[in-house]
Amino acid sequence: MTDSRIAPDLVATDNYTRATALKADYEALGATLARRGVDIEAVTRQVAEFFVAVPSWGVGTGGTRFARFPGTGEPRGIFDKLDDCAVINQLTQATPNVSLHIPWDRADVSELKAKGEALGLGFDAMNSNTFSDAPGQAHSYKYGSLSHTDAATRAQAVEHNLECIEIGKALGSKALTVWIGDGSNFPGQSHFTKAFERYLASMADIYKALPDDWKLFSEHKMYEPAFYSTIVQDWGTNYLIAQTLGPKAYCLVDLGHHAPNTNIEMIVARLIQFGKLGGFHFNDSKYGDDDLDAGAIDPYRLFLVFNELVDAEQRGVNDFNPAHMIDQSHNVTDPIESLINSANEIRRAYAQALLVDRKALSAYQDDNDALMASETLKRAYRADVEPILAEARRRAGGAIDPIAVYRASGYRRQVAAERPASAAGGGGII
Repeated sequence: MTDSRIAPDLVATDNYTRATALKADYEALGATLARRGVDIEAVTRQVAEFFVAVPSWGVGTGGTRFARFPGTGEPRGIFDKLDDCAVINQLTQATPNVSLHIPWDRADVSELKAKGEALGLGFDAMNSNTFSDAPGQAHSYKYGSLSHTDAATRAQAVEHNLECIEIGKALGSKALTVWIGDGSNFPGQSHFTKAFERYLASMADIYKALPDDWKLFSEHKMYEPAFYSTIVQDWGTNYLIAQTLGPKAYCLVDLGHHAPNTNIEMIVARLIQFGKLGGFHFNDSKYGDDDLDAGAIDPYRLFLVFNELVDAEQRGVNDFNPAHMIDQSHNVTDPIESLINSANEIRRAYAQALLVDRKALSAYQDDNDALMASETLKRAYRADVEPILAEARRRAGGAIDPIAVYRASGYRRQVAAERPASAAGGGGII
């Protein structure tokens, strides 16, 4: 039996008070969609089967380059983090898997697995950290890791990734995500070609150790922490990496890792077309790599990304099974509330994309009718699909209004009493 962090009776009681209104809203939306030839039940079933992984690091309070202001009841380690992740899944029924980060989440693997099973949680892609130094490591990553000029430093970074694979194998994970901060801050500091050659050689060593049923995700980012150049700076370089390494290598798209106004949905389409879309780190941004809550700034862009995903899904693209993960930093909100909202916003974009009249859209595209093609997308985007999201949660045992139940539960106050307050820290996104 799953160990519930919030009393199931509280969820049931709150749902009971909202059930009549939800039923009316759901039926009204169903009637509206039926006039468009859309079966609301089919959409609800698809939404209920769409899941996104939550990041272990996301349940802690983040920060900026200048300061971090701790929240109350912050997790003391991975086992507290799993408790918080279980709350998110209990209320949303959308986040059954957790993505771990090593060495931040290093712990006894058998205990990790037992804790996950008790909470009804599985483990998604493993994440390696060679963008900062861990206590006691022999070689510093200040000037790079997988692309470092020093062979011993590169070997250390490779070995760390191999450790992540071994941990993941024991936990049932099937993927490794590699993001590095390697790059340069001054022109001339690094030889672009030699650095990239060293990176590819290091990644090849990691790739060789990958189990046959695993995927390797490389992640591009145009800047930060290196501000002049980064090793994997854009999707084109990322694609070259995946092509060079082999069929188990794919590109991971983080929505914040692009220049402002970049057409991310077109990048997604290109990677789908050439079979190298591995998955996503969902978040949002206003100016740069802000790691804001998914859908907080540009929900239409999130919808347009899902429009490409649903298009590929419905076209039956071969071996199309991208990973979906959240990657956010929460500075001024309760991290659990932000992750609850983000999981629902991601499902909202998926539900809206399922409503696109693809036959009509294709016809408008073939006729070069730009206005009506755009309106076809907007018609789906403007649909209020909240009743579908709420009904999907309710049927799975989640909360109709998960934020209301979470606040009523007093969970944050409870864990604040159990977990010592964190001291204010320096800069750093996590």
